[in-house]
Amino acid sequence: MADTLSLAPPPSDDGNAVPESKSTSNARADRRPRSDTGTIVIHWIVAIAMIASLITGLRISADAPIARTAKFLAPFLPQGEVWTVHFVAGLSLFFGITAYLVYLVRGRLTERNSPSRMRAVLVGGGSKAARKARWGGINVGLHWLIYAVTLILTGTGVALYLGYGGWVVWLHATCALVSLGYIVVHTLAHFMYGGLWQLLRLFRPAPLVDGTVRRRRPLLAAAALGIPVVGGLAWADVAGRSTLVVDKVSAGPDVSKLLDDPVWRTARPVSVRTMQGSNFGGTGETTVEIRAVRDDANVYFAFRWWDPSQSLKRVPLIKKEDGWHLLDVNAARADVTAYYEDKFAVIFSRSDAFGSGGSTHLGAKPLPDAPAPLNGRGYHYTTDGSYIDMWQWKSGRGGMLGVVEDMHIGPPTDPTAAERAVQGRYQAGYWGDPGTSAYRYNFRFEGPGGYTGSVEPLRLPKDWRVTKTKLGTVDLDPDAGVSEGAAWWMVEKSDTVPYSRDVDAEIPVGTVIPGVLLTDGYTGDRAGISAAAHWADDHWTLVASRKIATGSKYDVDFLPGNLFYLYVSAFDHTQTRHTRHMRPVEVLMR
Repeated sequence: MADTLSLAPPPSDDGNAVPESKSTSNARADRRPRSDTGTIVIHWIVAIAMIASLITGLRISADAPIARTAKFLAPFLPQGEVWTVHFVAGLSLFFGITAYLVYLVRGRLTERNSPSRMRAVLVGGGSKAARKARWGGINVGLHWLIYAVTLILTGTGVALYLGYGGWVVWLHATCALVSLGYIVVHTLAHFMYGGLWQLLRLFRPAPLVDGTVRRRRPLLAAAALGIPVVGGLAWADVAGRSTLVVDKVSAGPDVSKLLDDPVWRTARPVSVRTMQGSNFGGTGETTVEIRAVRDDANVYFAFRWWDPSQSLKRVPLIKKEDGWHLLDVNAARADVTAYYEDKFAVIFSRSDAFGSGGSTHLGAKPLPDAPAPLNGRGYHYTTDGSYIDMWQWKSGRGGMLGVVEDMHIGPPTDPTAAERAVQGRYQAGYWGDPGTSAYRYNFRFEGPGGYTGSVEPLRLPKDWRVTKTKLGTVDLDPDAGVSEGAAWWMVEKSDTVPYSRDVDAEIPVGTVIPGVLLTDGYTGDRAGISAAAHWADDHWTLVASRKIATGSKYDVDFLPGNLFYLYVSAFDHTQTRHTRHMRPVEVLMR
């Protein structure tokens, strides 16, 4: 924390040699630097909290496409559910800094970090005392630096937690890297000040010399203030959460009218800032406005969020001289951020744990005995056997036709033989509910490294001219939207035929066809959510409804008295890099 207090008596200066005895040897040992117990306790609380916060923060940062240092360090960083550790470490760090300030004042030790000591850095002289004074001044300067950095980290961390991204993300990450460098420089500076024993003093506790100060109990006072401050922050966070009140109405809204139905005028909206996704005009951010009502049989949710383009182009295929090619080869890694559809997901969790109810596990292989995620980003799954209800709207896979896929996040499933052989995508605990899907892809699965050459579509249009017309204006700029009413999918039974060379030969080079085939629709537990969606004025509006109770273990029941938490994610033509928010929305059913 700062320079040690010398607790040994000063050496004799009469110049006479004194024969070394056992007592003299002990005196020499006693003159080795020691630190008061309070400083040692608080120092290690701060050190452990800072390191835990840094390594978990770097793991979170490593997920960003533009990360450099964090990606380099990724093999050495922890994996799994790191969000809880990150936030608890942040609170512990805040506690440690607060407690230390109280400890310094209560223990009358403020001179340790007095800025006036930094003047010694400018003093010349090559004596041992002068060099030590300079390094002492450098150490004080370093301490003030880390106080300022910690203050910025705390402020930006709170802002991120509340949903503010942009430059806040950059500043938070930059200060984290400064903190990482500080640990090295701080250790070196203390070594230069007093050698190895200056470092080891943090393992050699000693009481404060001044009896009056000891009676003031500075360590107890520091804890007595620091703990309530941190507890108050945690309480304020929980008490300040947004609550979505779901009132009962006599008759539910007409979903097809979107927000124009009069019922929505009385529903109290909740706005949630989401950030750190891909696209969204380069900001990676959008605010989601949420409303909900219920009647005797169904619950209705309305969502509205900003998105600068209507994107339906989910990995289409283009014909070249040597055959058909996927427009985005990142599909091989399940990490498409260019040619993809807009999506929206909402989860209803019975847990308010960090990381979307404790379901987010980061890293290249968070499950040691399971296949690694294709995109190296991690998995969604639960660890307590519970299930989180998920609704996912996919604009290019039936979403524009009024359906939402009922999905869940649950315990990791046992990988199939195909998934272990990377002949299929393993998704841990993130799956559709039991039942059939409303779509399939118009190309065979190829894992990492795939899709770099030509592929053979599973189906071709019955009439490529009709399909071309349905696509509307084809703009291959990934950020460009599509024409109003465009259909970037093919209905398998009515629009397509199995692939054949004869049919393929009739289609000219340069033709684009959808990468999605719509089948007979969702069945089983996966079905049951009806919806309507429309994009206008740079905003998506989505209204969805479902039975209040389905009887499925994968679903929550929207009954009065049931408590659960809501999280939303928006996708702007990206496969997995959705926006996110940390604080859950409490759902209150009436």
